[in-house]
Amino acid sequence: MFKKILIANRGEIALRVIRTCKEMGIKTVAVYSTADAESLHVRFADEAVCIGPPPSNLSYLKISNIIAAAEITNADAIHPGYGFLSENAKFSKICEEHDIKFIGASPEMISKMGDKATAKATMRAAGVPCVPGSEGIIEDFKECKKLAKEIGYPVMLKATAGGGGKGMRAVWKEEELEPAWESARKEAAASFGNDGMYMEKLIEEPRHIEIQIVGDSSGKACHLSERDCSVQRRHQKLTEETPSPFMTDTLRKKMGDAAVKAAEYIKYEGAGTVEFLVDKHRNFYFMEMNTRIQVEHPITEQVIDYDLIREQILVASGVPISGKNYIPQLHSIECRINAEDPYHNFRPSPGKITNLHAPGGHGVRIDTHVYSGYVIPPNYDSMIAKLITTAQTREEAINKMKRALDEFVIEGVKTTIPFHRQLMDHPDYIEGNYTTKFMEDFKMKPLEE
Repeated sequence: MFKKILIANRGEIALRVIRTCKEMGIKTVAVYSTADAESLHVRFADEAVCIGPPPSNLSYLKISNIIAAAEITNADAIHPGYGFLSENAKFSKICEEHDIKFIGASPEMISKMGDKATAKATMRAAGVPCVPGSEGIIEDFKECKKLAKEIGYPVMLKATAGGGGKGMRAVWKEEELEPAWESARKEAAASFGNDGMYMEKLIEEPRHIEIQIVGDSSGKACHLSERDCSVQRRHQKLTEETPSPFMTDTLRKKMGDAAVKAAEYIKYEGAGTVEFLVDKHRNFYFMEMNTRIQVEHPITEQVIDYDLIREQILVASGVPISGKNYIPQLHSIECRINAEDPYHNFRPSPGKITNLHAPGGHGVRIDTHVYSGYVIPPNYDSMIAKLITTAQTREEAINKMKRALDEFVIEGVKTTIPFHRQLMDHPDYIEGNYTTKFMEDFKMKPLEE
């Protein structure tokens, strides 16, 4: 087992990993930028190393600084969390070269599954259902136009190196194709340094349902059931739940089997997520694979009583998995609390938290790195907390979430708490009747005078 793990991340996920390490008797090293000197992950780690100024490219994305921090503290493993370098094949390879265990996918696995066009071809070979589309990267606009005609509109253009909704364009008719092609490529080049594009048939009225998997070094994998992530804004998830209100036992078995087949085909090691689009007829199609822990992993932990971070660490140290597939025994919902103003188009709201009261009670979990007096820096993702409620039924979980949101007080900055509170009262959400298009029609009710 590892003696010391460096967490190459910040905020609540860094704190989350530190907590599990402490429970396992493993020493921890926090890294931080100067903007994060007062964050709780720095306070609660055994050691902390400043790795640079606030910009990510000079700190959390600077591989040489992170490796140096690991070497001076004698860390024998690095946990990358999510975002930043968690799916960076070069970082995984450099860890390997420095004899530091990367608690995540191998460089080869990240390369294979990180490029969406390659991932899709791999999944087709594995026999996993895929959305009809290009076989690989589209060479030029002429090929793009021909392909769109063959697939049939509407189509979706996607950046092969994409993430966070960047480099994606839905195209409903031929005359919209060229401007969408140009703008998507420009955005992809600016965001990822790669303007490669591929195309898929646009699935109408889709749900975004992902299957959590874990694989070990022997090539064996299991699934930990599904999460419904369909409530999204600009391809960014806002809330997630498990089990999905759209799920049936038959569909869960099919999707779970497909996810395990995908993981075992590529001999995947670690925790990962196989993401699917599911149409209104419950046909499902492989979308992508995330070779890391997900933001929404706590809801899976809550419904099957399973510490996913612990499992990541065990698998990385060579411990085999049980191979058992898990089915949710409870219902759990996660609301991402962001420092954003939902009344003004979710505008970011960094600044000082002047007052904070966190909700409590049975079935309420909060993952956060902030506190009263904490200053939210403007340099990073705006998520400041995850509020998770768990109960015997979906109705109880929603009612618990309403109560917890009413109790949650954050003053000094604007947050998405009012949005989530209104979402929990929305008839379509209550009925479980939502798709990835849900937010297109959602309107905030005005503030009460």
